[in-house]
Amino acid sequence: MQINAPECYRNAAEIDTVAELIDLRDARVLELGCGDARTTRALVERLGAAEVIATEVDRIQHDKNLALGHLPGVHFVLGGAEAIDAPEASFDAVLMFKSLHHVPTAAMPRALREIHRVLRPGGQALFSEPVYWGEFNALISLIHDEELVRQAAFDTLCQAVETGLFISQAEVFIQVPATYASWDVFASRYLNPTHTRLDLDDRDRARIRHAFDAHSTPTGAHFLKPQRIDVLVKPG
Repeated sequence: MQINAPECYRNAAEIDTVAELIDLRDARVLELGCGDARTTRALVERLGAAEVIATEVDRIQHDKNLALGHLPGVHFVLGGAEAIDAPEASFDAVLMFKSLHHVPTAAMPRALREIHRVLRPGGQALFSEPVYWGEFNALISLIHDEELVRQAAFDTLCQAVETGLFISQAEVFIQVPATYASWDVFASRYLNPTHTRLDLDDRDRARIRHAFDAHSTPTGAHFLKPQRIDVLVKPG
């Protein structure tokens, strides 16, 4: 396993890559840290999951998800990865999209043990994590530098494999194309998160704005967002 492999990247959408790596048709899926549920819906509508239990530790975002109304096959639950309210061997797959590094560092090993507990034998756990590399990462790091927590998340995955808790099945690196039509669009997405408290003053915001504007074009600011996707399997 590698935390980064610059020579291995290809441009791809995250959900398309997930479809290549794991078969979710008719599966019972647990998504930990579902955020605004955009990917959650795709798991059912595009990848054919029979049921998705989508958890979110951020109560504000969880309430927003509940306000979406009924989504066929989707159930929203308030909770974190380190304490999963589900029986043993009750899911075919567990997915974490850019959320493992948000688990408190000391609790990351516990989260992996919980994922192992709720997966059926032979079940797959997929982790998509942002890579600390590239121009988009340089911009995001001005807002909130995640180098240490991303390293901790990777180390936790490696430890889970080294100890035999999981078997490493696949690891791929993708760059996800992203366009932000304006500074306001970018700022609304990244400068006011409910899951993380940001301590930014006017000077910080001006520096972030300057870095963003360096990528602006008549068609928006275009980026490639580097991600590493690991698929682990529960032995058995």
